[in-house]
Amino acid sequence: MTSPLGSIPAPGLVLGGIFSLQIGAGLAKGLFDTLPPTAVVFLRLAFSAVALVAITQRAVRATMRRAARGDLGLAVTFGLSLAAMNIAIYESFSRIPLGIAVTIEFIGPLGVAVALSRRRLDLIWVLLAGAGVVLLARGGPGGIDPVGVLFALVAAGGWAAYILLGKQLGQRFPGSTGLTVASVVGAVAVAPIGLTTGGSDLWQPHVLLLAAGIALLSSVIPYSFELEALRRMPATVFGILMSMEPAAAALVGLVVLDEVLHVQEWIAIGLVVTACLGATRQPPPPSRAES
Repeated sequence: MTSPLGSIPAPGLVLGGIFSLQIGAGLAKGLFDTLPPTAVVFLRLAFSAVALVAITQRAVRATMRRAARGDLGLAVTFGLSLAAMNIAIYESFSRIPLGIAVTIEFIGPLGVAVALSRRRLDLIWVLLAGAGVVLLARGGPGGIDPVGVLFALVAAGGWAAYILLGKQLGQRFPGSTGLTVASVVGAVAVAPIGLTTGGSDLWQPHVLLLAAGIALLSSVIPYSFELEALRRMPATVFGILMSMEPAAAALVGLVVLDEVLHVQEWIAIGLVVTACLGATRQPPPPSRAES
């Protein structure tokens, strides 16, 4: 049976996934007036886990019956890193513009790509990315919240862990079963914090509806789009297109959240994007459907 995404060009799928993810992030930030970031993270992970379980429940049951204890431990660790990464980036979103937070977070996959490479040229990309982060941390004329920058750096570390653990998870679990188990673990781990901080506001119908949309835009759509694109295009091309994510986040922040960045901040984003483009000669990191 032909995939319903088969008629969409592969580059369009990658870009569609990027903008879907960032629009989801913009909508999540819009919820912060009603709920704290930890509560929004809980709802997003919970809805994502429910959707993945519904899609992969038979495969998950079969996998769980034969999974080794070490494999389950890896899935739990991956799920906890997923939860920590999401909390950190949402806490960052609540303090600094979307484009700046995502640009700093992108240091995570860039760092993994450079660390796994033995090319001396990659030192140039590290310096470029570092210069971009320094410019962002200094902020424009109004300054920038250093706590927001710190949370974005924590999210970058979480994304790096997501990549390294995700590679092992993909080798030990078939299809999306590992991601499903990890998503359930992440949702359960965040539940005590999210339920406590969200309180009765969590159960407002419009909040639940919006949270379901955020989960769809931030997880289900980008994950599906990126998997289909990877089947039809070289990994290097995929990596180049994914490097556009910081710029896409800045544009979504401008359109959806009216977050106007200063020239210095756009230059900084350009430096990080250039560094990411330079590092894509090797295979890119796995997609981040759950971040």
